[in-house]
Amino acid sequence: MTSDQLAPHAIQALLFDFDGTIMDTETTEFRHWQRLYGSHGRELHLRDWQRGIGTWGAFDPWAGLPQEVQADRERVGGDLHRGLLEELRGQDLRPGVVRLLDEAQAAGLQLALVTSSDRAWVTEWLTQHGLLDRFETLCTKDDVARVKPDPELYALAVRRLGLRPEACVAVEDSLNGATAAVAAGVRAVVVPNEVTASQPFPPAWPRLEDFSGGLSALLAALDG
Repeated sequence: MTSDQLAPHAIQALLFDFDGTIMDTETTEFRHWQRLYGSHGRELHLRDWQRGIGTWGAFDPWAGLPQEVQADRERVGGDLHRGLLEELRGQDLRPGVVRLLDEAQAAGLQLALVTSSDRAWVTEWLTQHGLLDRFETLCTKDDVARVKPDPELYALAVRRLGLRPEACVAVEDSLNGATAAVAAGVRAVVVPNEVTASQPFPPAWPRLEDFSGGLSALLAALDG
């Protein structure tokens, strides 16, 4: 795809979320918490978990566990985190993500990472998968006072790239993430994963079910 083909869309940059979008850490983490709940005779409902996807502080999974588990939070949480990391270290990126990054760079688009996670978290996985140098800037929880769904992270990414919001497109998996982009004046394409697919995204928001169509499919989604 050439710059001439991009011209009708006036797109100069793609701003990628990380968790659940580039790498589906979201579904993996949900499954680990589900197993923890199940081992104590409790059920973790997806609708509750979804409130916390893409942000911080909106849902506390510890609150639904028995008091004796909460009292042993350091040990239980440590075990859960180690198990999660072990699985994630063997997990691949979402199919089609690398192709989309390749095509975007070949078309001359700038790339940024915009995440409510901290810099150490995303740097580890981007490095493992050889993607760290793909992005001109990483905008993380460490850089702002308020994470998604507040628009501060997306506003920061737009400023760092030296662009107008309308020249950027966000690629997001969650309602909190896409809400943040839209609030910053950035168009968003939603590419949900297993745990975000049922979130109540507004019908007007462009949506793809996966990354298999590459950049052309993303542009087509923007055309509605």
